[in-house]
Amino acid sequence: MTATEQTEARPRGTRLPRRARRNQLLGAAQEVFVAQGYHAAAMDDIAERAGVSKPVLYQHFPGKLELYLALLDQHCEALLGAVRQALASTQDNKLRVAATMDAYFAFVEHEGGAFRLVFESDLTNEPTVRERVDQVSYDCAKLVSAVIAEDTDLAPEQSMLLAVSLCGMAQVTARHWLSSGQKVPREVAHGLIASLAWRGIAGFPIQH
Repeated sequence: MTATEQTEARPRGTRLPRRARRNQLLGAAQEVFVAQGYHAAAMDDIAERAGVSKPVLYQHFPGKLELYLALLDQHCEALLGAVRQALASTQDNKLRVAATMDAYFAFVEHEGGAFRLVFESDLTNEPTVRERVDQVSYDCAKLVSAVIAEDTDLAPEQSMLLAVSLCGMAQVTARHWLSSGQKVPREVAHGLIASLAWRGIAGFPIQH
């Protein structure tokens, strides 16, 4: 469900099941945080966007940071799941590289700009945020490094270096592609980056 769908206008006071209300509040918060950043966003803005009173908002989230962290957790898990799915989608390593690159492009392209919370947060000086951002980057690279280590004779530390490089290239390029107006179709864009990445990683010997 997109952030917009989660925050469709509802008359104030409409009672929703707790999970549905939480999802609605998260959707509203995402729109406000992405548009304004953490520091400029106010709980009043989020409550207004969700069409609820502040006490209702505080029933679900004790403060702005807790609300932000809940959103960050949600989208970090979404990215990690996308990378995991990409790696499991085929046994062909060339196609694995392409699928992994596209996972990042799809993540930044997704409606609502959730990637900004993960890759462009204005709250990375907050330890709990920094920890989550660093952790998802590490976890994604760890998934990729496991495949590299399994298929080559490289040591785990070497495999991890390559994996960090591949994931970093994917997310930086995907963000540039989006910010520059998506002038290259997504299929072409991620294909170009996948080709570049494959030319490098394919040079390492396959372990038999």
